[in-house]
Amino acid sequence: MRRAAGCLPILLLPLAITATACSSVVAGSGPPPGAAAGVEIFPAPGTVEAETGRGLTVRAGAGALTRVTAYAGGVPVPGHLDDTRSVWRSDWALTPGREYVVNVTAPGAGGSQVTTSGRFRTLSPARTFKIRSVVPSPGETVGVGMPIIVGFDTPVTDRAAVERALEVRSTKPVEGAWHWTGDTEAVYRPRHTWPARQQVSFTAHLSGVRAAKDTYGTVDHETAFAVGRKQVSLIDTRTHRMQVRQDDRVVQRMAISAGMGTTREYTTTSGVHLTMDKGNPVRMISPGREKGEPGYYDLMIDHAVRISNSGEYVHALNNVWAQGRANVSHGCVNARPDQAAWFFDTSLRGDPVVIRGTDRELEWNNGWGYWQRSWDEWLRGSALRAAQPPRLLTTPAPARSLP
Repeated sequence: MRRAAGCLPILLLPLAITATACSSVVAGSGPPPGAAAGVEIFPAPGTVEAETGRGLTVRAGAGALTRVTAYAGGVPVPGHLDDTRSVWRSDWALTPGREYVVNVTAPGAGGSQVTTSGRFRTLSPARTFKIRSVVPSPGETVGVGMPIIVGFDTPVTDRAAVERALEVRSTKPVEGAWHWTGDTEAVYRPRHTWPARQQVSFTAHLSGVRAAKDTYGTVDHETAFAVGRKQVSLIDTRTHRMQVRQDDRVVQRMAISAGMGTTREYTTTSGVHLTMDKGNPVRMISPGREKGEPGYYDLMIDHAVRISNSGEYVHALNNVWAQGRANVSHGCVNARPDQAAWFFDTSLRGDPVVIRGTDRELEWNNGWGYWQRSWDEWLRGSALRAAQPPRLLTTPAPARSLP
C-alpha cells in the first residue's frame, strides 16, 4: 500500500493496530502491490505457537530496511540491523507465551516508505528451567583467578543453545570461554587472569532458550561482581617457603610446612589452586580413619583458607619448629599463627595459590582447579567450540601467565 507524499510512517503501538489514511499493511490481510515488497517476518505473522529459540528475524526483499520495531507484551524487543541493513535480528530468544507485534518500514514503489505490521504468539512450554546458583555472589569482590560457576536446575541437553545465551561483560574486556563440567553446570574462565580492579556482569538470557525436549527458560538472570587487587601466592614445598605478591610486589614471606607425603592423602597437591572459602576456626577430621585408630585426629584449626575439595587449606599452626624446615602436615599448608591470620584477612575468593614441589598434581576438577587445564583443553569443554562465544564481549588480552 502506498502513502501520500510527505506522510510520516505510522508505528504500531503494542497490542493495537492503527489504521489511518496512511495505513499499515496488517499481517494476514495480504499486502497490495507496491507495498514494502518481499519483506519477510519470522516467526510468520499469525502464528499462534511460534518457536522461540531462533529469535525474531526480518528480511528485506530488496534494498534496505528503513526501521524495525518489535514489542513483546508491550516491552520493546532489543535487536539490530546487519551491515547491509537488509536483515534485522532480535538479540536473544523470544519469551514464551507472549504476543509479539512487529512494525517494518521499508521502501515501496515510487520512492515511498511503507510500514508493514504483523503479530504472532510464542509457544507455552510444557516444562521450564532456570539457574539454580551462580558463583561469585552478587556484589562480591573476588580475586583475579575467579571463575563464574553457573548451576542449572535441570539437565541441559542442548548445551550450545544455552551457552549462546550466557553473556559476560567487563570494564576491561578479556578473552574467555565456557566449559561444561556436567549436564547441570557450566564454568566461565578468562584465557588469562582477570585484570585487577574492575567490574564484571553476567547475564543469562534464558527466556525462550530450549535446554532439553519441551523444556524452555522463561526468565533471565543477572548478577554483577568486582575484581579486586591482584594477589598471587607462591608456595615451594621443597624450600618450605611461601611468598605473597600483591600487584606483582612481594608483601609477605612466610615459612611453611606442607604435607608429609607418606600417603597420597597426606601429599599436598602441586598446581594452580584458587582460594575457595575460609573459616576461623574450621573443624578438621582425619580422612578414612576412625576414632582410636593410629593417625586419627579431630581438631579445630584457626584462620583456615580452603584451596581444594580434597581437604587442603592454608592455615595457622604453632609448630614453628617445622615451618621453614620440614613437611610434616597431613596435606595442608600451615604457617605461623600471626602470618596465617594476615593471609586469612587479605584473601579473596579466587586468589591464585601456586604450589610446586610435590609428586601429586592438582586435578582440574578438584575444587576450582580450572587453571590446570590449558586453553585448548578448556575450549574443548565448550559446546560452541570457540574461544569467543557469540554475544560475548571479549577482546584479546596481553599474554599473562601465572608465576
